[in-house]
Amino acid sequence: MPHLSHIFIYPIKSLDGVAVSQATLLESGAIAGDREFAIIDARGQYVNGKRHAAIHRLRSRFDLGQRTVTLQVQGQSATVSFNLEADRRDLANWLSDYFGFAVQLQQNQQVGFPDDLASPGPTLISSETLQTVATWFPGLTLEEVRRRFRTNLEIAAEVPFWEERLFNADDRPQPFQIGSVQLAGINPCQRCVVPLRDSQTGETYSGFQARFTAARKATLPAWAPQSRFNHFYKLAINTRLVPGSTARQLQVGDPIQGL
Repeated sequence: MPHLSHIFIYPIKSLDGVAVSQATLLESGAIAGDREFAIIDARGQYVNGKRHAAIHRLRSRFDLGQRTVTLQVQGQSATVSFNLEADRRDLANWLSDYFGFAVQLQQNQQVGFPDDLASPGPTLISSETLQTVATWFPGLTLEEVRRRFRTNLEIAAEVPFWEERLFNADDRPQPFQIGSVQLAGINPCQRCVVPLRDSQTGETYSGFQARFTAARKATLPAWAPQSRFNHFYKLAINTRLVPGSTARQLQVGDPIQGL
């Protein structure tokens, strides 16, 4: 039976993630602590990989218990640490100096800052899918592909793209369970410019999107609803918490069932 093999939380949107063995879903369906903070510029826009390739060169290590982040610029030895509550202004000042323009750190503990506000549940993909994508690009490892696509939940499944059984040909949510948590698959995730870039340096992989799109079209499984692919630059699925669901705890090893 397919089961949950990895959980990743990204405390600050667009920075590095943290692998955890368990996670709790909020009432909104978002994972507690995931994208809880976002870096915002003076115009109120996200400072993220879509707009600023320099963010890829920031390494971040989080202590979730102590609520701290340690930052380091790729290739440099110096590190600096901040408490996400007490030192938020100092953290914003450090980030402003790094980017060369003023930024603030905003917090949302109810839903975080997901890309898809209509489906703020955890994004989901299989390890087999990520491994298959890695084979399309000479020089890319499974870990690098994992970092580029930044998915919350990774499952061990039977075949690549198994997760594309978890959404319907129309907009109807497709219910499924991970352990006792009731989720609904909504749609395949439309990707942005971020996967084109090296997750550590921001350097663009030449021809990435064209190669990905061609390979994705050629390998679309029979069970994936083709009506949901108006283009093929899509990977992983968006989810929502089923309304009224009270179970909120996810644990690595939980089986996926109820299809």
